[in-house]
Amino acid sequence: MVRKESSRSYQEFNDDDDDDDTQSPAFYQDAVDDLEPEEPNGSISQEDDITESSPSRRFSKACVKNVFTVVLIFIYLTLTAVAAFLAYQTITDFMEKLNHPVMSVTYKEVDSFSAPGIALYPGKAQLLSCRHHYHDYIPPLLAPGKPEEGDCLFQEVAYIGPFKNQTKKQALVVRGPSDVRKKELIFMQFSQNETEEDFSAITYMLFAKYSDLSESANKSKFMMDCEQNYSMWTFSGGFRTWVKMSLVTTSGKSSEAVEFRQESGVVKFNDKRPEAEKTNQLFFVVFEWRDPFMQEIRLIVTANAWNSIAILCGVFMALFKAANFAKLTATWIIKMRKRHLRNKTRELNQIS
Repeated sequence: MVRKESSRSYQEFNDDDDDDDTQSPAFYQDAVDDLEPEEPNGSISQEDDITESSPSRRFSKACVKNVFTVVLIFIYLTLTAVAAFLAYQTITDFMEKLNHPVMSVTYKEVDSFSAPGIALYPGKAQLLSCRHHYHDYIPPLLAPGKPEEGDCLFQEVAYIGPFKNQTKKQALVVRGPSDVRKKELIFMQFSQNETEEDFSAITYMLFAKYSDLSESANKSKFMMDCEQNYSMWTFSGGFRTWVKMSLVTTSGKSSEAVEFRQESGVVKFNDKRPEAEKTNQLFFVVFEWRDPFMQEIRLIVTANAWNSIAILCGVFMALFKAANFAKLTATWIIKMRKRHLRNKTRELNQIS
């Protein structure tokens, strides 16, 4: 009994071993798969990545990279062009303002002016009277055409004209009014035989200060210089010409000039003299300051060197930043190119 049971158990053990030895190939394949190591962090292998990536996806990535590169290059070129244009425009504006200063006009109120010089060229006309009056009042003429006592300060100066004709001139220089607050004026009367001339007029000239002539050592040379620098005007016979003067000083880059501007009004003289005396033409002229304001004109250079330097510094900073940006862009492009070549080489090696 005991021996039979033992043989039977041995037979069953052998049967179990035979069953184990006759397993299918799929069983061993599953075991091998279970023994293969897994990728860390649950990532898939390179073969699965290559299998899953499609050619269209790779093409879209390359296209986006190329477009982004072109956009970056375009931005760099735009920044460079704008910075260069700003630098050129800044330098051009600075030179334009430096060569063309701006005119600044100011008005200065004064109580009195320096007495101007009034140079008259009467020719054959005779000075009958010269008197100072105030507050725009001129008394009626008592004896027109007759010499009267005057209170003006004047002197005669002979000189050679400064222009080509070199004519000899005789100037009667009168000290002009100065008290503008009291409206000081000078009233002068001249007489000339009208039968000797086709047109009756007297020329005059205004210059800055009568004292300059009085203090000048060479009065002839002084009058020549005045005639070169100041304008000439005229007043006609048979009228009373009222001249209102205004003074304009112009300060340039290296010198200062004085100019007289004037407004004149003409009134006809009603001649009540006897017919025998009317052969002598009468001239009446009044000189007065227009207002107590002196006009000052200054040439101002509006170009600011520090402002231009600041703008140029900003432009050069923009150029530096653009160059740095271009450098980083080039480095990024090279890096992306190397990565693309490395991935392509890896794919070719795995395929081969």
